[in-house]
Amino acid sequence: MKNELSTSVETLMTGKKFAVGNDLVFIPDFKNSLTDQFKQKVYTSAEVAYCDLFNNSLLRYASTWAAKEAVYKALKQLDPAPLNWKQLEITRDKIAGRPSVILHRDPNKYKVSLTISHDGDYVWAIALIQIDTP
Repeated sequence: MKNELSTSVETLMTGKKFAVGNDLVFIPDFKNSLTDQFKQKVYTSAEVAYCDLFNNSLLRYASTWAAKEAVYKALKQLDPAPLNWKQLEITRDKIAGRPSVILHRDPNKYKVSLTISHDGDYVWAIALIQIDTP
């Protein structure tokens, strides 16, 4: 029985073509982490410019961080190669618009669906990634 289960799990994982990742950010704690050094390490210049457009930039930084974490968690299930935070960029189609993802390392390898939500002191993001095979 144990060998059958191991074989079944191995078979499922070998052909894996999609993954899901999510992240929950508690904004009051995140505020303490949002230093200039953290911004420089994590956010692209375009992400910083976007977040700084808003009076409540903390919410935008937290939202972008949650999105990056969600995408990262999903991506790492499919590809264990190292990934720098700036190789993963969150963009919007317009101000406060639909988020999307640019993976600078492998721009055409994956399809990514991303959503971000916030309520009170919390921001939540979920990402679904699919290997884009022809």
